[in-house]
Amino acid sequence: MSDETDAPPLLLKGTASAGRRDLALRISIPILVIALLILVWYLYVKLSGVPPYILPGPAAVANALVSDWGTLAPALWVTTKITFLSLMLALAGGVGFAIFLVQSRWIELAFYPLAVILQVTPVVAISPLILVYAPSTQVALLICAFLVAFFPILSNMVQGLKSVDHNLINLFELYGASRWQTLFFLKLPAAQPYFMTGLRIGGGLALIAAVVAEFAAGSAGAGSGLAFRLLEAQYRLNIPRLFAALLMLSLLGVAIFAVTSFISWLALHRWHESSLKREN
Repeated sequence: MSDETDAPPLLLKGTASAGRRDLALRISIPILVIALLILVWYLYVKLSGVPPYILPGPAAVANALVSDWGTLAPALWVTTKITFLSLMLALAGGVGFAIFLVQSRWIELAFYPLAVILQVTPVVAISPLILVYAPSTQVALLICAFLVAFFPILSNMVQGLKSVDHNLINLFELYGASRWQTLFFLKLPAAQPYFMTGLRIGGGLALIAAVVAEFAAGSAGAGSGLAFRLLEAQYRLNIPRLFAALLMLSLLGVAIFAVTSFISWLALHRWHESSLKREN
């Protein structure tokens, strides 16, 4: 049996070199594009003479990020904590509810519309009610973010559990597998690509919902997140701090997407077509 060690050394060296070159391009091209956009931003501010309270330059934003770090960093931690807690709850609730729904056609017909109603109702519209009934503002923010991230995970997981090859299901039945054995050894592994798609979507939506929920809740004080710092900077016309808070939110979103994408790659890259590297 031949394996990778049987390949000629020159071929292995060329493959490794091509892989490093591809990785370098994947990293360098986005960095160059971002650097070019920052340069355009700097030149526009410099040449147009626009005042900093309208559009600050990159240097002013960087100074605000450094000087206001003591204020922005705790707010970033609050937003990050709410985002990841809501995402974890949405993962547990979405997967559990999806497993419950696919057990019976009648169960799906009875309960799936309730999840749809929660999804299509704007979180801003129901946030006042959540603020009334929640024991604290932080819990209310967590509930709002959970509701937004929950449905994409649920819908993708239901689709994945229902998309299993029926020939394989019949094979499991032929060998006398129980319903739970079929679920754990066939349906859940086959639904992994759909789950990973829901994870990536839910991660971004959890962050968006955490920010929007804080806007709606109007939370303030030491336990406030980056959304309140954005509003505070706007009211005080501290536009450099506003841009710095926006930058931190963007970087947090990129980090969440990178982490969820890496988890998806770890789970799928050895067997699923969407993650396998092709030669053509």
